[in-house]
Amino acid sequence: MTVMEQAAQAMRALALDEGLKDRVAADPALREPAWRVAERYVGGRTVPEALARAALVNAEGRSVTLDYMGESCRDADLAAAETEVFLDLSRQAAARGTDGSVSLDLSHLGSVVDRELGLANATRLAEATAAGGQEMMISMEGSDRTDLILWTHERLCERFDHIGVTVQARLHRTAEDLPRLLQRPGRIRLVKGSYLEPETVAHPRGSRELRAAYLAYATLLLDSDHLCSIATHDLDLLDELRRHMRRDSGAYEVEILLGLGVDQLRTMRDHMHPVREYIVFGTQWWLYVWNRIAEDPARLFQALVDATRDDGHPSIPEAPQPVK
Repeated sequence: MTVMEQAAQAMRALALDEGLKDRVAADPALREPAWRVAERYVGGRTVPEALARAALVNAEGRSVTLDYMGESCRDADLAAAETEVFLDLSRQAAARGTDGSVSLDLSHLGSVVDRELGLANATRLAEATAAGGQEMMISMEGSDRTDLILWTHERLCERFDHIGVTVQARLHRTAEDLPRLLQRPGRIRLVKGSYLEPETVAHPRGSRELRAAYLAYATLLLDSDHLCSIATHDLDLLDELRRHMRRDSGAYEVEILLGLGVDQLRTMRDHMHPVREYIVFGTQWWLYVWNRIAEDPARLFQALVDATRDDGHPSIPEAPQPVK
């Protein structure tokens, strides 16, 4: 294992350290520089801030996914309160005419407290997003929660046809899960997978096996004409997949993360492919930001620059020009 691989593994472990996350949030001396690192990748701390950022992305010709960050909520009352934030997000997005979907971690809504509680809160959000004309996307979490997530998704699909779900190319089980998901309505979002997983259940990050798996699953999705999001910043992968992207199908999109993917945006724009930008917001950004940095440990140097900036505003690369 190289030094960079060891660094990435260490940062993913930090991402899962909930005690450290709480200590940073409680200490002003740590919280502010940590937030300066986070805001490169995060669209704001509140619903209005996130919707303002979404409006800028929409104005450049791209749709958005809005994700109120939080995971592993272990208190039923807190899960209910957090569900209200998602409902407010859906209502305000509809009122503003935002071109976007709403994404969530089911554990944010209490699924790890009780799966029926998670389903009940997710059902409330499904009803709200259906009324607001928005897609609702369920994120994937660690492999120990995959069965729970797919069970909840299946229950929701019995009532709704706008509920999407995320699958991770890294997981060996995706070879069996994906064909079953193709029988359900709703968009399928394909990611490589950023969680710290043993090789008994997942392909190693950066491996040829993972690349081959992603290409195979993405090709299956694109050729099926099922609604899908090809969520990757890997330009080589996107280049190989372009011949499967039929612009007249209307079924696919390429999804990139806020703060990343400027080159991918330009390439997809030049080839007239639909692009969605994933905007996370809120105060529970610890896991998300550390996973973004861990994906490319060289980003740690940029994080150091951002943390020590006097004005608190990261030097984010210039965005592409709007589509004409």
